[in-house]
Amino acid sequence: VQLQASGGGLVQAGGSLRHSCAASGGTFSRYGMGWFRQAPGKERELVAAISWCGGSIYYADSVKGRFTISRDNAKNTVYLQMNSLKSEDTAVYYCAADLISRTVVSRTVSAYTYWGQGTQVTVSS
Repeated sequence: VQLQASGGGLVQAGGSLRHSCAASGGTFSRYGMGWFRQAPGKERELVAAISWCGGSIYYADSVKGRFTISRDNAKNTVYLQMNSLKSEDTAVYYCAADLISRTVVSRTVSAYTYWGQGTQVTVSS
C-alpha cells in the first residue's frame, strides 16, 4: 500500500488548508485511515481518524470543531479539511492506514501499518 499525501503549506492564522491522501496498491475501502501530526520536539499525535465506511470518526480535542476528516472510497482518498488554523497547528502532517480495525477507529501510532510522506503545515500568527 502506498499513500501519497498533498496539501500542506504556509497559511496565516485563521486560514484554511485541505490535505488529501491517495492510496494505491491495496483495498482502500477495507482500511481505517488516520491523520497524525508531529511538531518539532513533540511526539506524533493522532489528529483525526475515520473507519472504513466513515461510520466512526475521532477527533483530538485540540481540533474538534475546526478540522473535518472524510473519505471517498471510490477515489481511494482520505481528506483533512483544516479551518480556523492556529499557530499551534504547525507541524508535519501524515496520513496512515490501519489494516486491522475497520468499524472502530484506532488511536495509537502502532495500530497504523502504512504511512504517507509528511507534509509541512506552517501557520503564521
